[in-house]
Amino acid sequence: MPSYTAPSKDMQYVLHDVLNIAASDIPGYSDLDRDFTAAILDEAGKIAAEVLSPLNPVGDTVGCKMENGVVYTPPGFKDAFAQMKVGGWPGIDMPEEFGGQGLPYVMGTAVGEYFSAANQAFTMYQGLTHGAASTILAHGTADQKATYLPKMVACDWTGTMNLTEPHCGTDLGLMRTRAEPQADGSYKVTGQKIFISAGEHDMAENIVHLVLAKIPGGPEGIKGVSLFIVPKVLVNDDGSLGARNAVSCGKIEEKMGIHGNATCVMNYDGATGYLLGEAHKGMRAMFTMMNEARLGVGMQGLAQAEIAFQNALAYAKDRLQGRDVTGVKNPDGPADPLIVHPDIRRNLMEQKSFAEGARAFLLWGATLIDAAHRKGDGAADGLVSLMTPVIKGFLTDKGFEMTVQAQQIYGGHGYIEEWGMSQFARDARIAMIYEGANGVQALDLVGRKLAQDGGKHVMAFFDLVKGFCNDNAETAGMGEFVEPLKRASKDLQTAAMYFMAEGMKNPNAALAGSYDFMHLFGHVCLGLMWAKMARASQAALAAGTDDPVFHQTKLVTARFYMTRQLPMTATHLARIQAGAEPVMALEAANF
Repeated sequence: MPSYTAPSKDMQYVLHDVLNIAASDIPGYSDLDRDFTAAILDEAGKIAAEVLSPLNPVGDTVGCKMENGVVYTPPGFKDAFAQMKVGGWPGIDMPEEFGGQGLPYVMGTAVGEYFSAANQAFTMYQGLTHGAASTILAHGTADQKATYLPKMVACDWTGTMNLTEPHCGTDLGLMRTRAEPQADGSYKVTGQKIFISAGEHDMAENIVHLVLAKIPGGPEGIKGVSLFIVPKVLVNDDGSLGARNAVSCGKIEEKMGIHGNATCVMNYDGATGYLLGEAHKGMRAMFTMMNEARLGVGMQGLAQAEIAFQNALAYAKDRLQGRDVTGVKNPDGPADPLIVHPDIRRNLMEQKSFAEGARAFLLWGATLIDAAHRKGDGAADGLVSLMTPVIKGFLTDKGFEMTVQAQQIYGGHGYIEEWGMSQFARDARIAMIYEGANGVQALDLVGRKLAQDGGKHVMAFFDLVKGFCNDNAETAGMGEFVEPLKRASKDLQTAAMYFMAEGMKNPNAALAGSYDFMHLFGHVCLGLMWAKMARASQAALAAGTDDPVFHQTKLVTARFYMTRQLPMTATHLARIQAGAEPVMALEAANF
């Protein structure tokens, strides 16, 4: 059975050596010294390794069961959920006034990686609740906040998001779910939603569904969509639970992975709902949850890559196969371990450099969210908005790719279920699809985010990279990291200029290159992170660190990324500059 060890040493390194969070002027960050974050990370790591990870294969093999309309989670899930609640983990970064611990979002992100790596399907129950609670916090009335948030922050009640319908996925303007106004100010919600993660289960006494629906007489299409709070069990005026609402689970979907999470078809048959935010402004409110969810899904890509890498590395060190062409390394055994072979090393280095670079990228993104929310930093808000499709799309694409590469280390054993590697690939696969398929993320990046606020945010990113390169141009030993980063950033700028020049006269030219642009952008972001880590480790070595091997390893891994991965920006640029013609030339009838 696979195992998991929380990468706390690396997490501390990114938080303190690279991001230097304790010295930040973001409110709440001055409390995040090494000892404090270590205490949190160590405890979260224990829960991930000892409680959640052993349940991961259970969730995969047993899955959720539905009997007489009741959904039962896999054995052990309820007890684990209770432990998470007792520890206050679901509300670690939620406001104290509603029962949360009030820590910065960056700490919720850090521990969230542990939990998601150890058991992605399980962690989705509290993750979706967090997103739903954040949406009510941002758009709810005072009464709605008082009614729902304390219970949701504690995960006594869980939450969901309901967007997709059988006939429409991304094009939500086609939705048919209706919300009829009632005399008491409530609405009667009628319709069917599909693919609803954690839609029904036995781990909470109530489930608060956030449902997109149309109020009759409103604008056509997406402009007529509103958002409603539709609880599974109605809440009385005194906060106690009342009658069961007219919402039910029609079935649990049978799917490729995340079997431990109940993915449901939800039927609303005149269910009582309450408007959340303004009428016909539902997408604005729902995007609060969707943007948070997209960052969380990007984290899932990293998390599955991390646990897959950990197990592949252990296997490569243990499995004896063949002899090292440069000389025997294991003279007392019949063969050398797999890890001596260059192609195995290449595979493992690709996994390692991705996981560590992605962790730094994700945590940096979390600090931008904290800067935006805790100190009202508009520039940080704009930058993380630009980065959201990159975090979601690039990290989940590459995360899935890394789980497949980890599986490859095992050869035929990786295809056998008892080793557990296929679960990581199957669980990672959904992250490329839900919360907006990655093709949609690429379109959002090129079609909306590049030009947002007159292109101010992408220019700010270019300036950020340029500033780092200029600041370190003369730093001893940094040339081998700065120069590749400058070349990659130039490729990104050239691609952006191409879209500006071609996009208006030939929109397909931009859209055909959007996916490559998302990956080009992702590589530059990880290149920037590796350059920052190289600088931090060089400084640590120069100061006489008591762990030189750790920092030397960082530099070796940074060199690998700069020489073997970052040059992919040139390939992506060439594809972008080829334009739409190679993509669109073949008539649909001739495929």
